[in-house]
Amino acid sequence: MTIFAKPEQEAPSTETLDSPTNRRPQRRPRANTAAWVAYAVLITIAAIYIMPFLIQISTSFKTDAEAAANPVSLVRQTWTTEAYRELFLNSDFPTWFKNSIIVTVLVTLGRVFLASLAGYALARLRFRGRGVIFAALIGVMAVPGVVLMIPKFLVINQIGIYDSYTGMIIPLLTDAAGVFIMKNFFESIPPSVEEQARIDGAGLFRVFWSIVLPMARPALITIIILSFQGSWNELGHFIVATQDPLLTTLTKGVAGLASGQLSSGSQYPIKLAAAAIMTIPVAVMFFIFQKRIMNTSDGAVKE
Repeated sequence: MTIFAKPEQEAPSTETLDSPTNRRPQRRPRANTAAWVAYAVLITIAAIYIMPFLIQISTSFKTDAEAAANPVSLVRQTWTTEAYRELFLNSDFPTWFKNSIIVTVLVTLGRVFLASLAGYALARLRFRGRGVIFAALIGVMAVPGVVLMIPKFLVINQIGIYDSYTGMIIPLLTDAAGVFIMKNFFESIPPSVEEQARIDGAGLFRVFWSIVLPMARPALITIIILSFQGSWNELGHFIVATQDPLLTTLTKGVAGLASGQLSSGSQYPIKLAAAAIMTIPVAVMFFIFQKRIMNTSDGAVKE
């Protein structure tokens, strides 16, 4: 009788496979070191960038003698608001601020409206010379503003709007960069939305105003911020467009303070106090709308 031996089963291996799920993430010292070095460099750059602003705020609350003795120190021996009282009570600073507000608000509204119309026309309307106009627009963006100062003065003086709000506002209403931004954004909106509105009986301006323009809100907010900042900080145009002290803006007035307009001495606290107040409106405008600058997701359309 033949007896067949039962094959022996192999004993399970005690070795465990090194599967990816069982592996623990290993720390990479070189990567961590590189990250810390990058953070240190960024913090250093941020500190260098913020330091002049901190010096400006600190010096504006110093006395004139202390500021002249150590103008870049952040530590003050005395705390005084004399510079701010001098600005608002013994100078034309309130008039400058009022003029800047009037000009900036009107220029911003005009630029947003005109840039939107021009951008929509270049993006959607088909007319002869459209490419030439767009090429000229790009060319205008490449021309330095200082080159146009003397021609601006001649034109403003010739048409009789020199030394007036009209001469300060009208030449700033058009902006090639704003038209360029609006044109590119309008081209990203699907034309099917406008076609549906035209089928429902809407006219060209109604389609633009009620359908397309609300979808371009991110681009509009970008234009608002750029226009507000540009007109608020404008200096060259106001130098050639006005001479009357009652029409002086903040940029022109602060430039006069930097040359010692009020009295003798360094006047560092007064100058830096005026500069600090001048930065507040632009900073507030930017922090309010910064999350909505060119957020293209607002212009998305579900088809």
